[in-house]
Amino acid sequence: MAGASVTLSRLYPDRPFLAASLAVFRDDRVLLAARTAPPFEQVFSLPGGLVEPGESLEEAALRELMEETGVHAKILHFNDHVEFIERDETGRVRRHFVIASFVGRWISGEGEIGPEAGAVVWAGAQQAAGLRLTPGLLPILAKARRIMETHQ
Repeated sequence: MAGASVTLSRLYPDRPFLAASLAVFRDDRVLLAARTAPPFEQVFSLPGGLVEPGESLEEAALRELMEETGVHAKILHFNDHVEFIERDETGRVRRHFVIASFVGRWISGEGEIGPEAGAVVWAGAQQAAGLRLTPGLLPILAKARRIMETHQ
C-alpha cells in the first residue's frame, strides 16, 4: 500500500511541502479530478502534486497533469498560490502544502481516471460550482477563467 505510506509521511511535517497544480481549459471547460486520497478524498480539485527536486514549478504541474489524467497542456500563465494548513485538535500542524497554481490550454487527452484521480470531468463554470470542491477552489477557477480570456 504505497499510497498510504506516502500519505502518512506527509503528516506532521517539519516544513511545508511545495506543490503545483494546473487549471487546464478546453474551450470554456476546465479539467477537474476527484482525489483518491486524503486530504479531501473524493472531492474535486485541479490536477497537481508535489514538486520533485530539480524540477521547475511548471514542469511539476505538467508532469502531475499527465500522470494523474493523461492530459497534455501548454502553460499560459501563473494564476495564484494556495496554502493548505490543517491543524489537529491540539493545534499542531498536521498537513501544510503551498501550491503554485497555473493556467493552461488543452493540447490532447480526454482525461482518464487512475490511482490519483477517481473521476475526471471537463466542467463549465456552473457545473464546477455544483460539484464538491476543495476549499477555496472557486475563486482560483474564477481567476483562471479571467486569465484564459486574456490569452484567447
